[in-house]
Amino acid sequence: MKKKFVIAIDGPAASGKSTTAKQLAIKLKYIYIDTGAMYRASGLCTLLQNISLDDEVALKEMLDKISIKIEYAKEGNRIYLNGEDVSERIREADSTKLSSQIAVIGIVRKKMVELQRKMGENGGVIMDGRDIGTVVFPDADFKFFMIADVRTRALRRWKEVKDNGESITLEEIKEELIWRDKNDTTREISPLKQAKDAIPVDTSKMSIDEQVQYIYNKIIMRNKYE
Repeated sequence: MKKKFVIAIDGPAASGKSTTAKQLAIKLKYIYIDTGAMYRASGLCTLLQNISLDDEVALKEMLDKISIKIEYAKEGNRIYLNGEDVSERIREADSTKLSSQIAVIGIVRKKMVELQRKMGENGGVIMDGRDIGTVVFPDADFKFFMIADVRTRALRRWKEVKDNGESITLEEIKEELIWRDKNDTTREISPLKQAKDAIPVDTSKMSIDEQVQYIYNKIIMRNKYE
């Protein structure tokens, strides 16, 4: 491809954006930047340093020194927090729970956006999240907004947790997604919303391969004329 683009993929939980972004990155030979993992890592950092989320002074000191790096690996990106590989640790329940809490703290989001922009300044990156096309990269070369009905998303998430041996009902997951949708779209800081120039992608009846190919085709077609 002629140009290395910045590609933003936003959408609600379980809409397929992360899986699609990862596979699209492989197809394009781009770097996939997992913004959710970055918030998980910052949450883990507060745990390791025993910092309360209410302690803004301590939080600021932590953020001033924090180092989060994402390195490509065939089996999946590795996440490094202050030089330590925390790829598995940030997926544990305590880090997952903290990530949604820390993500709404202004100074944390400011730092993560700063790091994300630094990672994407030379292009050739794909980021997914809630505010990539609206806040992190409002001038991204491509913006996609992925949606799916809540039942489809609940089924997807239920299958994931079931495969991991977790015990949770489909209805519980559906209720959690409804709560997360409301929380994400109504929060004061960087709420989830579709950028005006984003391309909507309804994944309700699309397989992952179809999602990847659809977005890939959009990028390739435009690249031909630039």
